[in-house]
Amino acid sequence: EVHNSRDSDSEESEEENPAEMNMVWIFSRRFQLSVPKLASRRRVVQELLSDLLRVSHRLFSDSFFPVLEPAIGVGSACEGWSPHKEEDVVYCMFVPLKPPPGHAFHLEPDTTGDVPQTSMRVRVELVCTCTGEQNTLCFLHHSEEELKRYQVASLLYTVCTGPYLDVEKIALWFQTFVISAWSVVPQSCHYNVQVLPSSRSCKMKLTKASGRSLFVETIFGVQQGDSDIFLSSQPTEARLPPSTTWLESYAVAEAKFFRHVARQAPPRSCHLKCLRLCARLLEGSGFSIYALKTIVMHLLTLIPLSEWQHGYLLLRVDDIMSYLRCCLEEKQLKHFFFGNEDMPEEISLPPAFQGAQPLNLFQHLAQDPAAQAEAMQEFDKL
Repeated sequence: EVHNSRDSDSEESEEENPAEMNMVWIFSRRFQLSVPKLASRRRVVQELLSDLLRVSHRLFSDSFFPVLEPAIGVGSACEGWSPHKEEDVVYCMFVPLKPPPGHAFHLEPDTTGDVPQTSMRVRVELVCTCTGEQNTLCFLHHSEEELKRYQVASLLYTVCTGPYLDVEKIALWFQTFVISAWSVVPQSCHYNVQVLPSSRSCKMKLTKASGRSLFVETIFGVQQGDSDIFLSSQPTEARLPPSTTWLESYAVAEAKFFRHVARQAPPRSCHLKCLRLCARLLEGSGFSIYALKTIVMHLLTLIPLSEWQHGYLLLRVDDIMSYLRCCLEEKQLKHFFFGNEDMPEEISLPPAFQGAQPLNLFQHLAQDPAAQAEAMQEFDKL
């Protein structure tokens, strides 16, 4: 969970002084920046996932389904800057998957040619468990008759297609588990759950007796080595990849970066409010929220955190929008996690990332002069 209490403290102090008609106050009200009470709802979601995963560990301890690791809050709601209205906020929880005993995951580049190079497949291999301390059957060295007698099925027969981990089968397995396990989690006393249609994640609508709803999306990931970069079940907006294709995700590293900033930032830091405000400014435009988030992450490493106090809000907003305009003019916005020498040490990246040439998030503008001209015109209308 990512929450900057310093930022919320500043909001509370503004609420106490409604007559303070300075530009910061006007901007905040103009763009409805009084933040929904995200923190308490994030805690509810975090506790819910913890309870569900605890039940899953008991339920599947003697089977060979993927091992569900503790959930990690990712995305704008969990990072503390969601620009959406309270009823539209989706709390996104990232659940890493580990192989069960007798199995190993191997990441392979996706060679189908249908998706970008940042896509991979997760090949599942059976591993000998004959010498292990656990008294388990070995999928490699026990006969099929023995395995059938004990009703033991490997991961390859449950959530894989061929030798590859299947996103859609995992999503369906988890959705079915949530429905069956709901009655035993404490939250069932306060919420009714509805599992919403989703082929690559588990989307839940939790509704209280009062009618208030809470939306949660659980996505699944496989870690790349020991790094904070994962392969994710979540598809891009552009297309829905094949069910055995997993897309590279930086969501966990981003959440970790915002936790780092929250610890280092001064009291009443405005960086989250800047994100919300600029997201509102760009609402309805063709500019992606991810581009905005990337710009703010760059600026948080370039501008001293001491200069993100609340009194600097308008200056920092101006910096963000100026940075965006400069990137549009130069047709280049560097990806935050590739070849970035200013990366905080606590964020663990694969070795290939550190010496890599930065990816250009505005590559499409560099390749299409008409698209760049249109983007510049759209920016000038903001």
